Amino acid sequence: MTSPAYASFAQWYEKGHLASYVRERKSAGGVLNLLEAEQPAGDVSDPAVPDFVLHQDINGGTRFRGDLGAGAFDVTSDKGGFFLAAPNFKNRIIAGSSHQVRSLAFPLSHWQSAFDEANVGQAVFDRPDVFRGTFHSPEIRSSIRRLWAICADEGVPSRLLARAAGYEIISHLCRLGGASLEPARGGLSPWAKRRCVDLMHARLSEDITLEELAAEAQLSPYHFARMFKQGLGVPPRVYLTQLRMEKACDLLEHTEMPVTEIALEVGYSSNQVLARVFLKNRRMSPTDYRRAVREPGRIQTQKQAIA
Repeated sequence: MTSPAYASFAQWYEKGHLASYVRERKSAGGVLNLLEAEQPAGDVSDPAVPDFVLHQDINGGTRFRGDLGAGAFDVTSDKGGFFLAAPNFKNRIIAGSSHQVRSLAFPLSHWQSAFDEANVGQAVFDRPDVFRGTFHSPEIRSSIRRLWAICADEGVPSRLLARAAGYEIISHLCRLGGASLEPARGGLSPWAKRRCVDLMHARLSEDITLEELAAEAQLSPYHFARMFKQGLGVPPRVYLTQLRMEKACDLLEHTEMPVTEIALEVGYSSNQVLARVFLKNRRMSPTDYRRAVREPGRIQTQKQAIA
């Protein structure tokens, strides 16, 4: 191990010599940092940074040699395969060809307590047969894809969304590492579920945190995220979006509030963000929804005319 040369993985890819290869950044409020880069063949090593980093080779077929903190490897990547880089480790990696990589960094300043509780260091890096080189996880791949889409829709998503997505990925890493996670025991108790849902309703316009919800349930954030999904059927991030959509629909139907004000009322930074999320969840714009619920006959006539 060496002392960190940069304050974060994000800073390294802003100021280091690989910065010019970055094609897109998605920030989750500093809680998580995502980027996509098209990197050349040759030395693509990173300095020691206080971040726990997942790299995904988008296209596969590249030979990688090096050490990311779990031991030396020499592998040819598969499409969508992952590489895991240890925090505070000056890694070494040589790429045999140019490649497209998507990286997700967990800053230790935000995640150390979660890693300690989940026993990530021991459960993960003590399994070099899994994490020395490339590995696969459809669950992690799906989680990162959803997180990337959320960032594309919302810009900087809420801290609750970012933390909940992070806990999902941590849980999957632990399972891959052979950790035996305690069952969710049927989800939240009725009183905890009620208090959490009430708090989410009451503070829908605010950037409420997963830690605040977990405190209502008297659980650690790591276990709360798993038990919330077990008890309510969806992760906290999905449930929050559902509540926001329900509130937005109600305001569109029963008030004359401008769409910009409705966006702020339900916790989105602008009407453009609301429109993107609304289109994805309701298959129409907020304005079209308002017309549809108030003038259903007119909307149907317009659709028939178009057909």
